[in-house]
Amino acid sequence: MYQFLMKTKALMGAAILAIMLGISLPAAAVVYTASNEASGNQVIAFDIDSRGNITEIGRFDTQGLGTGAPLGNQGALTTDASDRWMFVVNPGDGTLTSFRLQAAGLEFVNIVDSGGFRPISVTVFGTLVYVLNEGDGASDDPNLRYDNISGFRFTGGGILVPIPDSTRIIDSTQLTAPAQVGFNKSGTVLLVTEKATDTLTTFVMQQDGTPALTPLKRSSAVPTPFGFAFGDRDFVFITEANGGGPGVTASYRIDRETGAVSNLVDLIDQGNAACWTVLSSDQTVGYTTNTADGTVSLYRINFNGTLEYFFNAPVDIPIRTGAGVRDAILTQNNHFLVTLNNGDGQVRGFWVNRSGAIAPRRTAPVPTSATGLIAR
Repeated sequence: MYQFLMKTKALMGAAILAIMLGISLPAAAVVYTASNEASGNQVIAFDIDSRGNITEIGRFDTQGLGTGAPLGNQGALTTDASDRWMFVVNPGDGTLTSFRLQAAGLEFVNIVDSGGFRPISVTVFGTLVYVLNEGDGASDDPNLRYDNISGFRFTGGGILVPIPDSTRIIDSTQLTAPAQVGFNKSGTVLLVTEKATDTLTTFVMQQDGTPALTPLKRSSAVPTPFGFAFGDRDFVFITEANGGGPGVTASYRIDRETGAVSNLVDLIDQGNAACWTVLSSDQTVGYTTNTADGTVSLYRINFNGTLEYFFNAPVDIPIRTGAGVRDAILTQNNHFLVTLNNGDGQVRGFWVNRSGAIAPRRTAPVPTSATGLIAR
């Protein structure tokens, strides 16, 4: 049994070296990111105290490699619905790692080939795990040459096992610069955003846990669809980065039976290079990060999927967070928002009040290559 160390300055070095991560003081929340370093990918954990201040409390190895540079992705690590298992992509060596989440911390379980060249995003529904792989554009093997998704199941012990005949090429004619893969709320459809082709691609899931052989595709309302978050009533909210210019958050509905993406429901102007989005647990407030501006935009979500500016103004009023902001996550209690600011090499915490408004708190350093955020 791995044991956690007391979280004190004198023991921090030992905690970082330990395979298990120690949290001995009450934490309001714990947030994780992946370091994505070329010398070795690590999960980095942060404590958020009751005031919203964020402090690194440990690191542990995925036993895979990162790329050493930021990725154009969302969802590099995720947890299952039971909050017992964590899955992390290793984009530097084409592998996927499974960890066990325990009351005392994280424990390595296993590592497997991702089914493609460069895994950048992972999603889970029940015991199904699907990975989005970028292609290398050169290999004779089509599963490595082109962007694909590939599936796994995890056992009762958290061991990842590949699903036979689950790999699906997203586009066999070109690279698509995919950003994210995600299950809808009912687990019947997988959605992939394609940045290079301005395309929303869906795969209907079959009874055996494999995707349909042929995906459905439709164009995004604005160029460069990027990150997304599913809501109830089959709505999905997608950031569309507009090639790095003034972006939007757009809402659509995805038919849970056919996988068809509806016409645009609504969109709302955001900042430059709007790339990542996250929703409050009641799905009334959304937060979009604007990478080129280093800001967070807040928006309100209506029952019918339409969108409104959060503040009482006819334009977006973004909140400054930090240079090169990428991913964002809300803690499970909705008390804190955390952003990953690759340009500054920091994660920043925000206090979230009852209305959904945010106030900045402290930062903690991360490698500039870090990717993905999840919270407990």
